[in-house]
Amino acid sequence: MGPENQSSVSEFLLLGLPMRPGQQRGFFTLFLGMYLTMVLGNLLIILLIRLDSRLHTPMYFFLSHLAFSDISVSSVTVLKMLMNMQTQQQSISYVGCIAQVYCFILFGGLDNFLLAVMAYDRYVAICHPLHYTTIMREGLCVLLVAVTWAVSCGTALTHTFLLVRLSFCADNTISHFFCELTVLLKLSCSDISLNDLFIFIEGGILLFLPLGVILGSYVHIGTIILRVPSTKGLYKAFSTCGSHLLVVSLYYGTLASVYFFSSSWNSKDIIASVMYAAVTPMLNPFIYSLRNRDIKQALEMYVSRVNIFKWKSVSSLIVVRSK
Repeated sequence: MGPENQSSVSEFLLLGLPMRPGQQRGFFTLFLGMYLTMVLGNLLIILLIRLDSRLHTPMYFFLSHLAFSDISVSSVTVLKMLMNMQTQQQSISYVGCIAQVYCFILFGGLDNFLLAVMAYDRYVAICHPLHYTTIMREGLCVLLVAVTWAVSCGTALTHTFLLVRLSFCADNTISHFFCELTVLLKLSCSDISLNDLFIFIEGGILLFLPLGVILGSYVHIGTIILRVPSTKGLYKAFSTCGSHLLVVSLYYGTLASVYFFSSSWNSKDIIASVMYAAVTPMLNPFIYSLRNRDIKQALEMYVSRVNIFKWKSVSSLIVVRSK
């Protein structure tokens, strides 16, 4: 690697959230609670899907991967912010910053594609119910998830390779709570035209393509429902698609509201990242558990099993002591 490709900085400084010094403890408590809630909620969903055979269906297979992606993207960003708040240190190494960029793009892309795959699954379930098991067979589900992982990894690697070829000369201060790609590009003293071109191409194809799949799926679903309008059909469609549609609306709605209605350009990236990395992953388990009868039944069954196990343990302990 030539001298022109060598970065002259060994670390970056993360300014974190725009807050006053006296507010740091309150923000730390808030985001720690949100992070723990997110991790426990998504881990619970993954555990229930794995243990309950009734949840071994394509929809829950995709949901388990979405839950894992939510845990990962939040751990990559929010966890580092919490560590910086606790230790009062703002530095992150150059390698750590590049790794954070890679992981954020990887799991961000994975979320985007999984929502599209889940929308297609809902489309097949409602529009082709008699052929659902034939179409959404296990091999196709594994292939769809493998493709989402491969495309997300390829996109993240390409962005990373284009990033490491740049030089960062003087300013190493990042006005964000994690290493975000566009913020890093603004700090570079190299030519970033190739980076911008790939962001434009990748954003146009890999962002709007999944969104198009989601919108197309729900347009077809709505068309099928309107052809034969009935209360039973509406209830079935809502119970089948309600949770996913709510998550999609939250995911794209928050980003659209921030980027189109926020008045401060400096705060847009931070607000959008907080919503994406902390708020949405925390709400997803509640949406799928509160709006999903299968998840609630599985949770109730295992809670009752735990209670029975505890009762038997206490009973056996009483019998032993009485002897």
